This record gives sequence, structure tokens and C-alpha cells, in this order.
Amino acid sequence: MRIAYLLTQDRGGPVDVTVTLAAALLASNEVDVRVFGPPPARGAELIAGHHEQLTVARKGDLDGARRAAAALRAWRPDVVHAQDRRAGLVAARLRFRHPVVIQTYHGVPDDVSESWFRDGSSPGPSAYTMAVLAADAFVARATARTIVPSVEMGQFLRRRLRVSANRLAHIDNCVPLPACTPPTGPVRKLAFAGVLVPRKGVLRLLAALATPGTMPPDATLTIIGDGPQRTEAARLAAHLPGKVTFLGFRSDVAQLLQEHDALVLASTMEQQPLVVAAAMAAGKPVVATNTGGVADMLTVQGAPTYLSPPGDIQALATNLRALFSARNAGETGRRLAAAARTRFAPETSAQQHLTLYRASLPFRTRESPVRNR
Repeated sequence: MRIAYLLTQDRGGPVDVTVTLAAALLASNEVDVRVFGPPPARGAELIAGHHEQLTVARKGDLDGARRAAAALRAWRPDVVHAQDRRAGLVAARLRFRHPVVIQTYHGVPDDVSESWFRDGSSPGPSAYTMAVLAADAFVARATARTIVPSVEMGQFLRRRLRVSANRLAHIDNCVPLPACTPPTGPVRKLAFAGVLVPRKGVLRLLAALATPGTMPPDATLTIIGDGPQRTEAARLAAHLPGKVTFLGFRSDVAQLLQEHDALVLASTMEQQPLVVAAAMAAGKPVVATNTGGVADMLTVQGAPTYLSPPGDIQALATNLRALFSARNAGETGRRLAAAARTRFAPETSAQQHLTLYRASLPFRTRESPVRNR
């Protein structure tokens, strides 16, 4: 079987998942894999010899889309799997010329709020985002299957975009599994990893840490990532002198997580964030906002959860204080690591994807539900 992965971006969660998944499938020796898209900013060595460079610069790049479609047809894959939103639009054009086109729906646009995502209880997003979601619905109907990494996202697609359940499959994201290095004492070295944009909540995190009584004198925060809020974040960090370090974009996030005691995620909207899975696998406790599938990820028997409502700075500060004072951080980390090794292992994800691909081939019943959990 030949599997073609299509990407139109060089970094971010969809790229990291694709590289990890492709490498696991290649290691299985069960299928041939080729990744079509820009060179990945992280992990390019894992798919060396199995990558074909192409560019689709923007949604309206018709020449780029035609070149991508031609490259895919020339390789003659059995399955085309689009791994980001723009790639999904390109792949949807192949549906009349190719037997199996699949996409993974990694996340909603940035101005979709958690409450509207859950139940529509707040004002909806912008007209532009509604148009994007309408295009997402078209792609989900045009492809054989849409993979969702979280149950919550599947519910959103059924309820809001009216995608039928038999076109959806739930497969967890996968991450490389680092050595488990849980904290050996109280949590003092905190890490944040993400693009510095409003949705990721770095400014709210800094405000929570600056709340009196939250941050112990010997505690620190390392911010891994860059983005438009870097200047404002540096201004707020000045209220925590000597405690905050900015590293910018890094390709060694997994290694950096191992060097810290815990992770904090302050986003207002996520699906199944890779950084949380990576931190769990490394044995690190996680303070997070209750958004998308995050609570489901962190609900592990015997491990306390540190979850706050998205955007609630005081609740985030309360959970940070609880983590800093926890005496069982190491045991929490070990329990999270055990759960992550069962759920987010690349080999597990590879076998689940293979099951889906085989079930979607033309000689199978195309509309039968695919169950992965």
C-alpha cells in the first residue's frame, strides 16, 4: 500500500504529527509512505528519502494546488491523507480521480470560543470564520473519512458542521516517546511551549504567575516559542525579574521538557495538544485550561488534575499554587507517563491509521463506521 501525506505548512502540530506518523509507518515495513509539502522545520531527518517538496502558498494558490495534485497523481498512492486545512482543500479536488482521500481535522479557527465550540452558548465567530467552517464542512463531505484526535472535536463536527458520524474516525495524536524523567522534588522549573498568540494565553499565564503568593522565590518559567505577543510578554515578564526566560522557536521541545519539572498550558481553545501529550510522556505534571480534549488527556487514575476555565486568571493562579506546593509531583508524572505510553505511542497510532486505510479501500464497505477506541 502507498500512503501519500499532504502538507502545506512547515511547522505546527499537523506537521509534527505527520512526520512522527510517517516515520512509524515506515519503520513497520508494511507500507510505502511519501510526504508531499515544504521541508518540515522539525524532524525532517525522520522522513529523509520519503519527502517530495512542493508549495501551496495560500488558499487561492491555484497553480500550487494543480502542481500538488499532479505530483500526487504521478506517485499513484492508494491513499491520500491531507494533514492541514489548506491541504484538505487541495485533496478534496482529487475525490473524483482518486479512490481514497482522507483528512485529519486538527483544529478550529482561532476566533472560535470554547463555549461556542461546546454548545453555542456565546456569540459565534466572525463571518470569515463561518465561511472557513463552511469550507471545512465541504471537505469533510468530499473525503472518505475525517480523523479527529479528540472526541469533543467529533461532536463539534457532527453538531455544528453536520458531518455524518460514519464519515468520522477518532484516532489520538501521536508523539515521540522520550525517557520518563518525573520531578524528584517540588515543582520549580515550569515550561510553556507554543506560539505567542492570544489563543495560547501566554499573557494570562504571566499575569497569573505575578499574582501575589503564586510563584515561589526559587521558581522559574521558560517560554518556548515565538510570535506577535513576544514584546508584550517580555513587558509583563519584567514584573517577575529573573524568573522568566524566552527561548524563541526551538526544534528540541521534547528535550527541553525533560529538563523542566512541569508544563503549563493556558490556551482558550485546543483540541488534543501535542505538547501536553509530550509532557505526559516525559513524566511531567501539567497545569492546563479545560478546553477541547485536554481534560480527557489528563484524567488518569491516581493523578490529580490541575484544570481551570479558559481565560480565568485567578483559577489558573490557584492551580499553579497547588502544583508548586504538591508533594506527589513525581508520582503524578509517572502515572501520566504510563498513560501516555499506552495512548500516544507512534506505533499505536500507525496501526490505527493502517486499520482505517484498509477499511476505506474501494473493495470495502466505504460508509461503515470505523471505531478506533
